[in-house]
Amino acid sequence: MNLKRFLGKCKRGIQVIRLQAHVSYAQVGEDMIVNYLFNSLNISQPSYLEIGTNQPISCNNTYFFYNKGCKGVCVEPDAEMCKLIKEKRPNDTVLNIGIGLNDTPNATFYLFPGVLNAWSTFSEEEAEIRQKESGLIPKKVLVALKPINDIIKQHFDTPPNYLSLDVEGLDLEILKTLDFENLAPDVICVETITFSITNTEEKVQDISDFMHSKGYFTYADTHVNTIFCKKKLFNIG
Repeated sequence: MNLKRFLGKCKRGIQVIRLQAHVSYAQVGEDMIVNYLFNSLNISQPSYLEIGTNQPISCNNTYFFYNKGCKGVCVEPDAEMCKLIKEKRPNDTVLNIGIGLNDTPNATFYLFPGVLNAWSTFSEEEAEIRQKESGLIPKKVLVALKPINDIIKQHFDTPPNYLSLDVEGLDLEILKTLDFENLAPDVICVETITFSITNTEEKVQDISDFMHSKGYFTYADTHVNTIFCKKKLFNIG
């Protein structure tokens, strides 16, 4: 590295410190958007519920908040990933379960191997799509389930400020089971594109339509995820 480039990097580093810039850990900067939103709402230490945590730090929507001293609950069906989450985030509550849509106590989890474990899903249909496109055969694992409302009641004194939801194909179904009258989070970030490894994914408009019907507005969209906020927090009718 020559001297000019070195001095340039030092200058940029000083600028970052002065501007109090933050590092994003999320896939497409969702944590920075949500942090800005919470600052606008004067919520400095938001609580969070992350469903489908997978990696505890990289490509994670809540690690930024954990890193600034916030606490929450991480839900992850993959037992090996749960071990890693507990190691990297000891102050969080980590639940090795899936989210139940009814009273069924457990369900088959289609676990994809290695670095592709983020493809894992409880949806047989989604598992078949991934298998067809990749040629990989997922392992079938029986995992305990618990409804989202029960998790919130058990682990939060008040509804979490932030819900991050990424469960590979069942996001809308889970949202439909949430008690919006009593347990609705202030901000909800949901994956709103269909799966594709050939860049042919499509937006899931049904999720936005549902959230808008429940008193939320679209605050931001990163193509991969949509961030919804309660209308009443911004006095939006």
